[in-house]
Amino acid sequence: MEHSYVIITALEGELNPSHIPAGIPIVYSGVGKINATMATLKAIQEFKPQRIINFGTAGKINSELHGLLRINKVIQRDMQTEPLAPRGTTPFCKKPTEYFSESGTHTCGTGDSFITSQDDWLIQQQVDVVDMELFAIAAVAHHHQIPWLSFKYITDDANEDSGDHWQEKMNAGEELFLEELSK
Repeated sequence: MEHSYVIITALEGELNPSHIPAGIPIVYSGVGKINATMATLKAIQEFKPQRIINFGTAGKINSELHGLLRINKVIQRDMQTEPLAPRGTTPFCKKPTEYFSESGTHTCGTGDSFITSQDDWLIQQQVDVVDMELFAIAAVAHHHQIPWLSFKYITDDANEDSGDHWQEKMNAGEELFLEELSK
């Protein structure tokens, strides 16, 4: 069955399915790029969406930001294969190293690690927030020529206290996202 859009979120604790309006499909990917890739492929096959909407939590790199952000660009922060390719670039791969959403103003760096200390490379790349799924979701969407949007709620400062702060705030952005969704 074809849907105008599908929501992809890592965990039910971030977005309660009972709060989503009836008829809107939601897929829980689990944490990380591999899980997000598999879930996005399944969502495309099952729901045939015209758009993919990602909602999730993020740690902030840009200390001036807070609340719910609309992401414009995503890069891969943990592909580190120097000297074969610069950081963020998959060697011997012609796929893009960055993906752009339909709209937004912020940059997200995706990787399969929880950021707990400053990473100067992220600052140099002007990354605003970090997550663990969006690059994979955007890559699959791009491959299937499906536009995507992403909303990230900042839960932590990407520092040594991030794990505790994320657990305390993992569902704090749900109401803000639902307001955006209703627009």
